[in-house]
Amino acid sequence: MAVLDEIDLKLLELVQADSRTSQGELGRRVHLSTAAVNRRLKRLLEDGVIRRHSALLEPAALGYPLTIITEVETERERIDLLDAMKKSFADCPQVQQCYYVTGEWDFILIFLVRDMAQYTALSRQLFFQSNNVRRFRTLVSMDRIKASLDVPFESVRGGRRKAPRSRK
Repeated sequence: MAVLDEIDLKLLELVQADSRTSQGELGRRVHLSTAAVNRRLKRLLEDGVIRRHSALLEPAALGYPLTIITEVETERERIDLLDAMKKSFADCPQVQQCYYVTGEWDFILIFLVRDMAQYTALSRQLFFQSNNVRRFRTLVSMDRIKASLDVPFESVRGGRRKAPRSRK
């Protein structure tokens, strides 16, 4: 795990809010030279703290107005079967997010689809053709209230506090 100081955290917060902010502007905001900002951002990328730079797009504007949440229960939890399922979910462009979870369900998938016909075709491909899906449940989103992958920085900073000393 990378060791991050307050300047790293502030840079990450700024880049997360708008990755188009110039390194000169970032430097001005954190009181560093452009070269120092460049070195820090390069290190954060190499260390895997920054996974990639991208734009946040509006799905409905691009013909994907429907968000589907699907819970999947597997038949067997053999590692080779789970790995095959993970790969099929990861390879599907309409699967926006995929989580392997504990509890009653084994996977939670978030789909962006054009319509129910597209989701039906995907469910046949991903669930019915798999020999390892016991059952799945589909939830259709009526309204997207919040959709974000932003890291909450007050939690990151709060997690960096020193632990209280134990009393003996």
